[in-house]
Amino acid sequence: MPQSRKSQISLIDTPYYHCVSRCVRRSFLCGEDEFTGQSYEHRRGWVEQRLLNLSAVFAIDVCAYAVMSNHTHIVVCVDKEAADNWSLKEVAYRWHQLHKGTLLTQRFLRDESLSQSEQITLNETINIYRQRLYDISWFMRSLNEYIAREANKEDDCTGRFWEGRFKSQALLDESAVLACMAYVDLNPIRAKIEKTPETSKHTSIQKRIQACIKGEQPKNLMGFVGNHRQGMPRGIAFSLIDYCKLVDCTGRSIREDKAGYIEHQHSPILERLGLNSEQWITLTTEFEQHFHTAVGSEHMMQQFKQHTGHQRIRGITKAKALLQQA
Repeated sequence: MPQSRKSQISLIDTPYYHCVSRCVRRSFLCGEDEFTGQSYEHRRGWVEQRLLNLSAVFAIDVCAYAVMSNHTHIVVCVDKEAADNWSLKEVAYRWHQLHKGTLLTQRFLRDESLSQSEQITLNETINIYRQRLYDISWFMRSLNEYIAREANKEDDCTGRFWEGRFKSQALLDESAVLACMAYVDLNPIRAKIEKTPETSKHTSIQKRIQACIKGEQPKNLMGFVGNHRQGMPRGIAFSLIDYCKLVDCTGRSIREDKAGYIEHQHSPILERLGLNSEQWITLTTEFEQHFHTAVGSEHMMQQFKQHTGHQRIRGITKAKALLQQA
């Protein structure tokens, strides 16, 4: 039975979530339809461009993504604090980049004078927009509805393009976040679409590697900011170089179709997370298979269960085996 979104999202527990959307009616995002020979490869660009544009509008950062033949994987981080600190004009401006808004919000952005009652109504409307701009459901809706309209127009048809709802998993600790990011980044390699991370088109890992070569980080992806420290900027608390090396090493293990082994001394990330090679390979190849609503340590999953009102959460036993320190 489908679960309500509020039972899957709990910002008290974590701002990080893994979202998956799948197509219906044998629709294609990219690749070639083996029955008709028609190529849909250009739709990868639609998804990637729309996704990165939305991350500049919403208070939601994109940590990782991969566009596959009939589904997308996205890891996001909600920045509610940023949205709460936006001015009324900032919220209205951001919302109007995607929607027409109301006559009042249009007048407000034109700096027209408003009566006291109009100002009260405007404040209420802006507050609704503010909440939507850090809401994962609105983020995914803005992505999927746009792609569905474009695909239906191209296919000259109507009806659903995506499954009814996107799937989301709460990533409750840094082990879950890093493992899920690597799982997403390695999707094309596991599917044997690509051979290396740097050649995996329309994925976050390709963007990160290209930027890393230049000594930079992608501006439209959440940055890696190094180890935890006082006054550190907002971002993923690991080294970008270490992450790229770990994903590359993991990808080689997957491609060779045999159990890979990654020495701790060669992977500062695994050493810090306290995970061994077997745990990491399993997480990055079978992540969705073992976890459903939430992923993290047993303690974090128990807290999430309490905050979201679940009677039980699938994957707690696996969490003990895969996310406990080696």
